[in-house]
Amino acid sequence: MSGHNKWSQIKQRKGAQDAKKSAVFSKILNAIIIAARPDPNPSTNPRLRAVVEKAKAANVPQDNITRALSRQQEKELYEFTLEAYGPEGIALIIQAITDSTNRTNNELRKILSDAGAKVADPGSVLWSFTFSEANQSFSPKFTQPATGVAKENLEKIIIAINEHPDVQAVIHNAE
Repeated sequence: MSGHNKWSQIKQRKGAQDAKKSAVFSKILNAIIIAARPDPNPSTNPRLRAVVEKAKAANVPQDNITRALSRQQEKELYEFTLEAYGPEGIALIIQAITDSTNRTNNELRKILSDAGAKVADPGSVLWSFTFSEANQSFSPKFTQPATGVAKENLEKIIIAINEHPDVQAVIHNAE
């Protein structure tokens, strides 16, 4: 009866927790690499300062943060924004950081089409959101009411998209 002792139970639980933590850390560290491109000094770069504070709030080790800051010149990453319409025409903005925009674009399109959402033309969704320079995020100009079924489908779409390792944020305008 292997796998029934206490260490096996701890090992399985710890492995799952470490996998979740690793996914969060890699997303935050990629955001640090992108934010450090213009200026790698957090005291003069407000976007980098905000991402570093977010990393510290998520308990990312300081060694990992400094390694990401030093690695920002050698790793070629790109910011990527995809616009889509979900159930009942709910607008979605997907922000990602990737080393291959073509691969990420195709993978996200597949996730969206499998979930019943439609990829929108560039600019057709962005007009309904405002971009805040202070916290580097989008917020909806207006919200759209959604029925119970549409809300459930939207939650499923957001969960599926957030599981992609390159996705940083999913913003929608549903109430």
